[in-house]
Amino acid sequence: MLELLEHAMRRRVWARNFRLWHHPAYRLPMVGLESHQGIEPRRADFVRWYLLDDGVISAQHLRTPEAIGYPEMARVHTPEFLESLSNPQTLGRIFATHTDDLPVDEVMRSVRLACGGTLEAARWVIRERAHAMNLLGGFHHAAPDRGGGLCPINDIAVAVAALRDEGFKGQVAIIDLDAHPPDGLSACFQTDARVWIGSLSASDWGRLPNVRETLLPPGTGDREYLRALKAMLRNMPRAPLCFVIAGGDVLADDRLGRLGLTVKGAQRRDWMVFKALRNSPTVWLPGGGYHKAAWRVLANTVRVLVLHSSRGVRADFDPLLSRFAFISTQLSEDKLHGDPATSASDVDELFGARPTRKKRLLGYYTEEGIEYGLFRYGIMGHLERLGYRKLRIVLEDSGSGDRVRVYGSHAGREYVVIEAVYEQRTVDGQPVLFVNWMELMHPLASFSAARPRLPGQKHPGLGLAKEATVMLGQMARRIGAKGVVFRPAYFHVAHGARRIFSFADPVRQGRFEAMIRDLADVPTEQITQACVEGRMMLNGEPYTWEPTDMVSWLDGPPEPDDEGNAERERCRFSVSPTRPAA
Repeated sequence: MLELLEHAMRRRVWARNFRLWHHPAYRLPMVGLESHQGIEPRRADFVRWYLLDDGVISAQHLRTPEAIGYPEMARVHTPEFLESLSNPQTLGRIFATHTDDLPVDEVMRSVRLACGGTLEAARWVIRERAHAMNLLGGFHHAAPDRGGGLCPINDIAVAVAALRDEGFKGQVAIIDLDAHPPDGLSACFQTDARVWIGSLSASDWGRLPNVRETLLPPGTGDREYLRALKAMLRNMPRAPLCFVIAGGDVLADDRLGRLGLTVKGAQRRDWMVFKALRNSPTVWLPGGGYHKAAWRVLANTVRVLVLHSSRGVRADFDPLLSRFAFISTQLSEDKLHGDPATSASDVDELFGARPTRKKRLLGYYTEEGIEYGLFRYGIMGHLERLGYRKLRIVLEDSGSGDRVRVYGSHAGREYVVIEAVYEQRTVDGQPVLFVNWMELMHPLASFSAARPRLPGQKHPGLGLAKEATVMLGQMARRIGAKGVVFRPAYFHVAHGARRIFSFADPVRQGRFEAMIRDLADVPTEQITQACVEGRMMLNGEPYTWEPTDMVSWLDGPPEPDDEGNAERERCRFSVSPTRPAA
């Protein structure tokens, strides 16, 4: 309560001079980015949901951008390059992903919205002499005639060019705190002496002539980084417009960055920059971030800007769980199970007609109710952005539970994109939602070396595993179940669910935890393959994967078990290069 009151007081004083640009389409519609590059595509959404849930901002601080036009982009980028962005091969190279995983128009819509957000934020901070953040942007690798490093269009350069055209003649200062050098910014501003660029990074990409660059040793931690930042800020000129790329890829163990900051160190970084620019109109941008905590770095940036606070995001906050729990409270019960006061079936029965009650999933959800729920949770919109149209839901009996399928059409052909079989069971005397089968399929995408086919997969996934897991918990609550249970047929399935689910048998859970501990440096798909091929070893003996029940109890996980702890310490796993002889 005290923290909420403090938020309210600080927000009332300082948040008047802050705005946040966000759009639902900031989630790039490329499911392969998460699986093979470690990018959290929900980052912008996570930050927005957290900030609203925790009371850091209110709805009045949010702004929705308009997509920038090609004439604005053409002030910076060559016509030939802009034309090439309609080619999947060009975008595939920029985003380092397979061309089948690229709905070109939707990807470019996300990029153009981000560029529009950066320009609108820049106009606002100049007018209000304030600070703002755009939750997608900082595309500093895009040059006039090329893109790269997940950057198709240089949003900062496009914004500055538009402002120049509108009469802004002042100096611009860009502080690039992404873990990689601003080669695209350097190229875009090579003839503009009114733009100062400062950069801290741990990658040597050669000399950038118009960049005040500080190259740090790989693994540089908080203290050394902040010392270098202080020196750079001392040499930064005062400017009537500033941009800060507050990259989340500075964290230790970031998949693509080479620095060693903690989340708290990144927040201190932002506080130092904010103090230096407190009286300068400034647009803050997220840049890169390929670590599971990258969204927390960005959320902490806003805490600094709005609350002037050194406290970080609370450790127990799960943005997806919080958001979906809120949506669940807003759903109409009648729309979910189609049970108005008087239904057509009731009228039929009254006059002696044979009843024709609708099929209900788990005795609760109608087909229309499932469609309504999937729409409210954003699943239908995500499927449409991936290229599927005329989405429809079909319920039927499967012999082992209720089957639900979601169909989507593309280019005149219909595909199954989601298929699941559910039933109600009892585990340890408690009613549970049992998942016999669930598959999230993206038939329009292809497997590749970066995203290989895993055992049991017909098609690449939809990038909705996190959403599906949280939604199962919401479904279980509505039917009165105490938990959700499934049996992972493969290691990678159990590994993906481990943060919410645990094996019902504590001894089995101990073995699983030992497996994760001992094989932490082995890619997940390789562990699955080793189990399938008989190359997994437990204490020197061949080990066969155990597809036993995993449970997520809605009231929280069970207390650690002594038998499970003992089993974890007893087990030592390794992968054999070849299958042991029988």
